[in-house]
Parts: sequence; structure tokens; C-alpha cells
Amino acid sequence: ALLFVVFAFASAPVFAAKPCEELKAEIAKKIEAKGVKAYSLDIVANADVADQKVVGSCDGGTKKIAYTRK
Repeated sequence: ALLFVVFAFASAPVFAAKPCEELKAEIAKKIEAKGVKAYSLDIVANADVADQKVVGSCDGGTKKIAYTRK
């Protein structure tokens, strides 16, 4: 899962223009393909990102997709 997070950080600018729900679904597929089942992905405004791991940027860079492992 850590490798995925590193990949997501590296590719975040590429996905910034995508709609958040579309990008969230793509990221979820990749996480689940790695066998991770207990996690959540949340779409948050840039200002609301706290201690979460950001795995994507969307809606023109105005929002982030945050990953939390449960």
C-alpha cells in the first residue's frame, strides 16, 4: 500500500483536472487490486486536509483525496 501512496503522490498533478468522484473510483480500484480492504477515501477541500495522507488532487486542484487505513 505504501508503494501505491508514493505513486499517487508522484502522479497527483496529472489527475488534478479530473472530477473527484471519477478519480476516487480509479484510486479505489488500484488500492483494492493490491488486496487492501479496510480503508477509506475522502474528498476534502484543500484547507481541510489535516493529518491524512493525500493520494490525489481533483477538480482543478481545489480538492484532495485523502486515504485512511482502518
